[in-house]
Amino acid sequence: MRGLTGAGATRARDSFRAVSTAWAVLTAVALSVSACGTGGTGARDEGPAHADTVSSAAAVPSARPARTPDRVDAVRLVKDDPRVSAEVKRELKPCVADEYPVDVSYGHLTGGPAEDVVVNVLTCGDAVGVGAYVYRLEGGAYRNVFRAEEPPVYGEIDRGDLVVTKQVYEKGDPVSSPSGENVITYRWSAGRFSEQFRTHNDYSNAVGGDVSPAPAS
Repeated sequence: MRGLTGAGATRARDSFRAVSTAWAVLTAVALSVSACGTGGTGARDEGPAHADTVSSAAAVPSARPARTPDRVDAVRLVKDDPRVSAEVKRELKPCVADEYPVDVSYGHLTGGPAEDVVVNVLTCGDAVGVGAYVYRLEGGAYRNVFRAEEPPVYGEIDRGDLVVTKQVYEKGDPVSSPSGENVITYRWSAGRFSEQFRTHNDYSNAVGGDVSPAPAS
């Protein structure tokens, strides 16, 4: 089940995905022609430095299937969250009339008493994801159990896992042409999200993605 705050959020989400999809297609064509590629990339400048935080939360076992929550007020949820940065809250303003650039998804991620809520906050002008958050229902209230605030960033639910896409920019790259992207898969375990896999797609060099397991803890 997916919910959006305003039609602008749909356009913003599609714009974010279109950039990655277009570059991925070009990468695949180049690979089929050259039939060769190189793994690994050099150092990247990924834009403004913000902390990506994976939060711990006590697991709440439930013998009953998780229920679908009522539609949440995602804008209020983010604005009232002390763990959301002031910069992201400043970006969270109506684009047109009362339409906010917020994309909301519901799904089973943490095994809690209700479906979890994934909220993405984007900019109005260029649809850049500035924050991705996961909220888990605990004690009748939603608690922030994951945040990523290093733009451009976008979080999605994929078969029970949290998948976060971060576009990578080198110095001088325009917003419309990132050098690549990192796709990180997280899984809920022992009361927190842990990184499972990391894939890097290098657009500028037209090379394939490198899949790396999560670093040993």
